[in-house]
Amino acid sequence: MFPARFAPILFGFLLSGMMSFLVSGLSTLRALGLDANFVHAWMGIWAISWAMAFPVVLIVAPITRRLVARLVTKG
Repeated sequence: MFPARFAPILFGFLLSGMMSFLVSGLSTLRALGLDANFVHAWMGIWAISWAMAFPVVLIVAPITRRLVARLVTKG
């Protein structure tokens, strides 16, 4: 278990992992099709994608929260 202060970082880590997993899988499938190297290629692409996505999520999430707060009404 993690202390509550790590919640935003853990959220970003898990969100970026899941999203990059799905997007890289679909992109790899579209590019290569279901050939014998699909899973191997997907996992390599996912590792790179996740390494890029995690810091981006940490930077973009606060900006997105502020933007959403401006776009919705309270109540």
